[in-house]
Amino acid sequence: MAYDTEKKVALDVALAAAHLCDRVRQEIVPESIEKDDRSPVTVADFGSQAVICQGLGVAFPQDPIVGEEDSADLRSPERAPQLQLVTRYVQGTLPTATPDAVVQWIDRGNAQGGDRFWTLDPIDGTKGFLRGDQYAVALALVEGGEVKVGVLACPALSFGSGEPGLVFVAVRGEGASWMPLKGGDPQPLQVVTGAEADGFRFVESVESGHGDQTRQSAIAQAVGITQASIRMDSQAKYAAVAAGQAALYLRLPSPKTPDYREKIWDHAAGVLIIEEAGGRVTDMLGQPLDFSQGSKLVNNQGVVASNGVIHETVIAALQQG
Repeated sequence: MAYDTEKKVALDVALAAAHLCDRVRQEIVPESIEKDDRSPVTVADFGSQAVICQGLGVAFPQDPIVGEEDSADLRSPERAPQLQLVTRYVQGTLPTATPDAVVQWIDRGNAQGGDRFWTLDPIDGTKGFLRGDQYAVALALVEGGEVKVGVLACPALSFGSGEPGLVFVAVRGEGASWMPLKGGDPQPLQVVTGAEADGFRFVESVESGHGDQTRQSAIAQAVGITQASIRMDSQAKYAAVAAGQAALYLRLPSPKTPDYREKIWDHAAGVLIIEEAGGRVTDMLGQPLDFSQGSKLVNNQGVVASNGVIHETVIAALQQG
């Protein structure tokens, strides 16, 4: 298969990063460092990005990585204790890691993209991570503006009564699958298709500022979804749609920021996983998401992710309202 090596490496590094994040959450109360955009960033974010960038750098030294974090917040003298803590957790995976190596690995994720590149959110849903709720390690390979490989590791996610901790993987044209984070046989993913199914629901962000929740609810009702939304942090929402736990994920621009454009690392892996599970992802106008324009989806407004069956109806409802 064309992307067998990329799939294996992406899965390996995402799993290593997810286990690091889970250890951080179990062992310490995460102390967040305030970034310029006021979103929280933790020891786990930095450690996850370091582990993944190191692994990708060994396997694919020519591939740029467009990641969310940089080490600037860790390089100041007053942050030396945090850097030491990050290094200690990275050493759980890479025993010879040093503070200097860790900041270099983190900053390998500061590339600008290209015809082929990886995009990474080391913890998608940091607020969920801090709250004890959902978060994901999200990694995707983009070529020619199209996502080719996607991995979502979701340490807190479970379906039904299963043990928390699931990982989702997809390769363009080869379908999507999931397996327990602790190992097991891959199981195919398939979106829900029937309106009578339990999974005929919609899912949206916990944070009200991440979308227009009033409009999102109205659109869901317009296409026949009558149940209350599932609110969930991170790209675990994409996993829920891909696995048939929900039929629709809407992320419409907040009325306060109508010109906002989404970051590519917040969507790339999840988009491919839904598409390979039989669903569809576009912007509000029904256009495919364009991952070729740098770190933002500058040519797209909003995100509509569905089981595919209801997609055109959703787009039509958006145009009417």
